[in-house]
Amino acid sequence: MALQTGVFGIFMGGFGPALPLLQEDQGTSGAIAGLHGTALGVASIIAGYLNAPLVHKYGRYRSIWLGLVVFNLGAMSFIALPQVWQTIPSILFAGIGLSITINNSMTYLTSHYKDNSARAISQANGVNSSFVLIGNFIIGTIAGTQFSWRLGLLICLPFAVILYLTLGKNHKVEHMPDQSGRQKGSLPLKYWLSWIGLLFCIAAEFAIAFWAAALLREKTGLDAATSTTLVLAYPLGMMIGRWFGTYVFPNLDIDERLKLIIAVQGLSFFLFWSSEVIIVSFIALFFVGLGTSMQFALSTLRLLRFGWQKPDLAMGKSSLSAGIAIGLSPLLLGYLADLFGIVKGFLLVPMLIIIAFSIVALLPSKKADMEKK
Repeated sequence: MALQTGVFGIFMGGFGPALPLLQEDQGTSGAIAGLHGTALGVASIIAGYLNAPLVHKYGRYRSIWLGLVVFNLGAMSFIALPQVWQTIPSILFAGIGLSITINNSMTYLTSHYKDNSARAISQANGVNSSFVLIGNFIIGTIAGTQFSWRLGLLICLPFAVILYLTLGKNHKVEHMPDQSGRQKGSLPLKYWLSWIGLLFCIAAEFAIAFWAAALLREKTGLDAATSTTLVLAYPLGMMIGRWFGTYVFPNLDIDERLKLIIAVQGLSFFLFWSSEVIIVSFIALFFVGLGTSMQFALSTLRLLRFGWQKPDLAMGKSSLSAGIAIGLSPLLLGYLADLFGIVKGFLLVPMLIIIAFSIVALLPSKKADMEKK
């Protein structure tokens, strides 16, 4: 299950930090380059609407593989086609598959591991971050050579094929569609308020992931290839945080842990934003990744607590939150960078962090919410 998320982890690890490289290749503005993030966001929204019907028909496990097939088709199209009007739809298609895979991985792990779901989801995300790190390193290395950096993204396709041939096709899953039909209806107000909190968490994460290389380049004077490589500090921090974060303060409830890591993210981001020293920026960005690492997992568990009666519907609706965040934050930051410069534009991020922290603090979830069933 965790290795399945590694397929798109390789791609996203290279694609996100390479956005400034893509911008240079295509000769576009920051706002136009940011439309690739918008395409991912729209894809997440589409996947959110598709999730409940797909799970009802195929089950969570098969839906994960279906998502990976769709993702790889979109990823290969992005690699092969050069023009911006071609790459944006390619990312849209890949993003639909990516979101379907993420949604059903989270609900599958939550259902299977129950009381240990926080650790299972976090460590699965840790595996994903390992592959994000690999993708980041590969693209940063290739960018400094005569070869196209996009070639480094090709590795995700053979990895998916090998994974299916060695593990996937031997995993037998029985799925009987629920006779009452797919999950539908309304979710409680607390769910939607927490949904907004997830939106701001993801918005901060993707604004940093897409544009940190540009900020590092502006503040330190590094070239595009080197800055793209050095932002591997961000997925490195996320990987370590996701692997070991559940062992730190294990007795804290998810709300308290979430507030703690958002605070770490905010303080370290301020240091990264203000630094002009390469090593300080690298270390600060590592701690930004550490603070970002478990936000998605913990925020998702909050949503599942509030929407415990309809977990597949709740997870599908979370895609709408992710979609809006991914779609708007890189685009808005690119637009602000065009207007005011990347340094001032990045002041958007602390605003997002403060709002996310405030929602978690003002709207606590209770473990009993998931135990009612």
